[in-house]
Amino acid sequence: MSLFIDGFNEALQLLASGNDSVYSAIAVTVTVSSWSLLISLLIGLPLGFLLGYYNFPSKPAVRTIVDTLLALPTVVIGLIAYTMLSRSGFFGSFDLLFSQKAIIIGQIVLGTPIVIALTATQVESIDKRLYVSLKGLGANKWQILITTLVEARFGLMTAAMTAYGRIVTEIGISMMVGGNIKYHTRTITTAIALETGKGEFVTGIALGLVLFIIALMVNIILSILKREWA
Repeated sequence: MSLFIDGFNEALQLLASGNDSVYSAIAVTVTVSSWSLLISLLIGLPLGFLLGYYNFPSKPAVRTIVDTLLALPTVVIGLIAYTMLSRSGFFGSFDLLFSQKAIIIGQIVLGTPIVIALTATQVESIDKRLYVSLKGLGANKWQILITTLVEARFGLMTAAMTAYGRIVTEIGISMMVGGNIKYHTRTITTAIALETGKGEFVTGIALGLVLFIIALMVNIILSILKREWA
């Protein structure tokens, strides 16, 4: 227990000192996870709406695939991304491996199924009379999409936060396609793994504290938005 308390106090001092490597890992994490979430939302929200709104013969199979992707370990996603981005892979000519763009691509694969699945569930839970009313008023497909997403905004915010939580805490993808390069692709989670392995528990605790603060801030923002939009 004393190790944790002493480490916590020293971690606060480390953060206050403005350590370059620590703040570099924080900056990389915030940058790649923000881009990953934004692109996951742009892809996942429309696809989730289509999956929840329309009924088609292969819908159960598509739902099963999406739900299966939710459970994929990040190391497996990282391995798939690595094979696709390596020099001999399908996208090897773009030279993306061991870059922040490679981490973003892998995290999009991680976050998009979460957004699709939770969006589809929210759309399916909306009162069917809403769709009947919108069609009766002459709404087109885009107006139905936007109105439905607005109606399901609280559930969609939860979907976004769930995806962000999974993205910002993943380590397998960042380690495999990012390479954990200091000041370039080292994220908070890969830095924690590295520093803990070296016995630098203070740095690990400091970065863990930052992750906790990020999660707390996200939840505070979510609570404020829910109160304002209620």
